[in-house]
Amino acid sequence: MTARIWTAKACILFAALCSVAVAPVLRADMIGHGGMVRSVAVSPDGTRVLTAGFDHAVKLWDFVEQIEIADLSGHDAPVNAVAFLPDGRRALTASDDGSSILWDLEAGQPTLRLNGHLAKVMTVAVDQTGRLAATGGWDRTIRFWNLDSGREIRAIGIPTNLNAVAFVPGSKILAGGGHDGVIRLFDTASGNQTGELRGHGWGVTQLAALPDGKRLISSGTDGTVRLWDVAAQTEIAALKGHEGPVFGLSVAHNGKTAVTVDRFGILQIWNLDGAASVGSLKVHERAAWAVAYTPDARFVVTGGSDESARVWHLATGDRIGTALADDNEPKPWLKSDHPGARLFRKCARCHAVSAKARKRSGPHFEALIGRPAGTVAGYHYSGVLKRAGFDWTRRNIAALFRDGPDHFIPGTKMPMQRIGSETDLSSLIEYIAEITGHKE
Repeated sequence: MTARIWTAKACILFAALCSVAVAPVLRADMIGHGGMVRSVAVSPDGTRVLTAGFDHAVKLWDFVEQIEIADLSGHDAPVNAVAFLPDGRRALTASDDGSSILWDLEAGQPTLRLNGHLAKVMTVAVDQTGRLAATGGWDRTIRFWNLDSGREIRAIGIPTNLNAVAFVPGSKILAGGGHDGVIRLFDTASGNQTGELRGHGWGVTQLAALPDGKRLISSGTDGTVRLWDVAAQTEIAALKGHEGPVFGLSVAHNGKTAVTVDRFGILQIWNLDGAASVGSLKVHERAAWAVAYTPDARFVVTGGSDESARVWHLATGDRIGTALADDNEPKPWLKSDHPGARLFRKCARCHAVSAKARKRSGPHFEALIGRPAGTVAGYHYSGVLKRAGFDWTRRNIAALFRDGPDHFIPGTKMPMQRIGSETDLSSLIEYIAEITGHKE
């Protein structure tokens, strides 16, 4: 994996260029919170995003279109954590109001409210079965919950405020970390403490278990990210690269890489086998509080103090946008009766039809059918498309949407989207040919 390295000077220059009045305004973020975004999560199928805000709100978003699907109102104070359940249809949230809520995301309604903490709840975790949850709070307790009934199973007293909990897959171990910098390990069946991991000088902010069930990774206010051997209860490596407190952490589903974000809005990408940084990005102008991988690890979603969540393509370092906020160009597909026009609306969010139109987050479609892949002048392509070696024939366009971009050309920065109907697929390609003036 490679990433573009941004210096502070370059980021300032980029921001200055984007503020020029004549520049197009890209609506490239998930915007809707009225306060900092404290937590983000991506659904198991990669199609939706959950965000938790200081504004008491939880929002559900469409990942590809970056538009709000639902506003989940139920908490009476800032929301600190969100987690999808393994089925992807439910989610668990935690708040300063002392409660956690289990949500039915299809209905957009709470199904259980978990009450028991005597202070703010900072963290939630759900085990692989989706039936057991753990929450940690500033009442210095970890609480286990049965998500079928909403019943509290057990409360464990801790000598510090809790910020993070994580189940270790394939085991009966829960890890919890808090203000004193110690990570404590507990047996989920008995609630007994079975060990401690010491190394952080200050508070632990986030925890994540690697899929192998053998390692744990943590972030802290001491500016370090630490990798641990769970069985030996020893530190494997201290990963250094941040220049301030690290607030957000996520591990790729293959367990090979992790990403972290800090108070300066910097994201670090870590190779976990080599225990080293392989790149960094400036993802928010101010503090970045949260980060989450997509299931294919091609993208991450970050949340920050600027009240937005943003999508980033890791291989190129590009921020993935959806549309121009001040786009006044003709949009004939909105009035067309062609059966492919409706499907083309998603394409139009990222791609202009004409080469003379203002640049968008994707390359223009002029002369698309028959054009060699990765050849639009001035567009920043991912490496795989630059080396693709094929033309955008009707057959290849069909394969792209039938198989999904992540399968047709792995590594592309085109978000995952598929068209399962051959009739719809044919209609879309016919409309692309019509709108771009392609002649056979």
